[in-house]
Amino acid sequence: MNRPTVRLTMAQALVRYLCNQFTEIDGERVPLFAGVFAIFGHGNVTCLSEALEAVQDTLPTWRGQNEQSMALAAIGYAKAMRRRQLMVATSSIGPGATNMLTAAGLAHANRLPVLLLAGDAFANRRPDPVMQQVEHFGNPTITVNDAFRAVSRYWDRIALPEQIIGSLPQAVATMLDPADCGPAFLALCQDAQEVAFDYPDAFFEPTVWTIPRPRPDRARLAEAVALLKSAKRPLIVSGGGVRYSLAEQTVAQFALDRGIPIVETIAGKGAVAHDHPAHAGPIGIIGSTSANALAAEADVVLAIGTRLMDFTTGSWTVFDHDARIIGINAARWDAGKHRSLPVVGDARETVAELDAALSDWKADGDWTARARTLMAEWDRIVDDHQKPTNAPVPTYAQVVAAVQRGAKPDDPIITAAGGLPGELVKGWRVKSPGTFDCEFGFSCMGYEIAAGWGYAMARPGTTPIVMVGDGTYLMMNSDIYSSVLAGHKFILIVCDNGGYGVINRLQNAKGTPGFNNLLRDCKVVEPFPVDFVRHAEAMGALARRCESVADLEDAMAWAQGTDRTTVISIETDAFAWVPGDADWDVGVPQVSERASVREAHEKQTEIRAKQRVGV
Repeated sequence: MNRPTVRLTMAQALVRYLCNQFTEIDGERVPLFAGVFAIFGHGNVTCLSEALEAVQDTLPTWRGQNEQSMALAAIGYAKAMRRRQLMVATSSIGPGATNMLTAAGLAHANRLPVLLLAGDAFANRRPDPVMQQVEHFGNPTITVNDAFRAVSRYWDRIALPEQIIGSLPQAVATMLDPADCGPAFLALCQDAQEVAFDYPDAFFEPTVWTIPRPRPDRARLAEAVALLKSAKRPLIVSGGGVRYSLAEQTVAQFALDRGIPIVETIAGKGAVAHDHPAHAGPIGIIGSTSANALAAEADVVLAIGTRLMDFTTGSWTVFDHDARIIGINAARWDAGKHRSLPVVGDARETVAELDAALSDWKADGDWTARARTLMAEWDRIVDDHQKPTNAPVPTYAQVVAAVQRGAKPDDPIITAAGGLPGELVKGWRVKSPGTFDCEFGFSCMGYEIAAGWGYAMARPGTTPIVMVGDGTYLMMNSDIYSSVLAGHKFILIVCDNGGYGVINRLQNAKGTPGFNNLLRDCKVVEPFPVDFVRHAEAMGALARRCESVADLEDAMAWAQGTDRTTVISIETDAFAWVPGDADWDVGVPQVSERASVREAHEKQTEIRAKQRVGV
């Protein structure tokens, strides 16, 4: 029996398939792929661009300025949409492709979906070596795209046109699987892109994808119920998976009803508003004294949707060695870490079933009261560091407070690297759930501005606020221009502390004097500040430089009313920080001529003696 077919090139078929994938958001059917970020070149301009041009009204293509940043913008979009609507990023072969490696690493570390399409060498090899082809003498099948194997959840090379029939559905399923979620990468051989093939019509039938919600194993859930009922001092560690499961309200109500304090990871911050009665602050190295004190005393830790990275666990020093961990996670790998009782399942459904099975059990009221007391103390500490002083240069904490006063409740705040993650995780008081994004799984300098563009696309009606240091701005700023071109506004705050301030802090703390971090300590003719205002204005943005916190408050009010991306620059103290009390394990030289380094190594040895032993 002959099945109906349509003759298309591989590139045309790929694009048609993407246009026929859908998802449901708040009960409305919307395209699964909201658009494409593209820089066309050798390897994707002749075939893939031809296919995309024909559907630009259905699947819009946005021109990036840098392959890395456009892929980061795609990731920011997916994060803003809580992994329910995706973007595509496409590049040429060679350097265009490898520029996306950093973005793929970020997506992989953070369990975030993005479809990466890169041009590749010729499958038939007749014209080899082509421009930008890196040859491996012992293995001619290898190209630079093989580098993506290490940073992709799904990887494939399309050498024949019919291969996309099996590959594309697998790529989409991977990106939407809560356990395997991450970047999908397809290397598109140039000659395969042009080949026409008779594709079955069924391949292009509209498909509505839903996010699976796996239920927990009943026996494991029963074990978790028994363990939690034995707890005297239970604690919830709420991770990013709570947000991606849409479990915020479920977890928040569960914590309130059961009297269990909620502390948040960096990725999980913002699942509840700051003033939620069960909220006890952020945990870990850039966390709060309240959360870390509770973690040290907790006997049962309910870790929900977290991969328990070192900044959450204080390199495994924040939890009592005898504390039991219940790992609720869609990913088996994350659920069973550090001798946890693994309860593999969707966060929302698992917590709901756990709640139902607990009957009338509730944590001791004294423990709940202690959490509230500790949280109040932490709020006072933050207040003390954010209040105005007569110092000539404002601190990060003071800048964060001023920006927050100018932010609307639904405005997302975005940061990723440098000193701002610590200051924002500690000091930003979330007004509305889902408005905080500190990318720290990869701590990728350059994510912030690109993500601001992605968030502006994903959340019309809000004004994303991006906070960066001068180092991050200089590393990747071209999407200021992209956002102005595209008409997607965000507000960018540049805290200029004269270099890489927070890594200088770590360097100093481990015994080495300032070296090659702050500009004044670098091998330069003469350090001088960058005029960020003029630079931003040259890219079409509006911009203003502030001399004080009062200036910053005025500038925030002005920026909220502008019609395009707006940049605000302010000099910030490189040596004043909100304190933290969790340990971090880093390598410190065992031998050194500097007494300060030797002393730092001894202190590091003491930290390691406190680490909880994992298996």
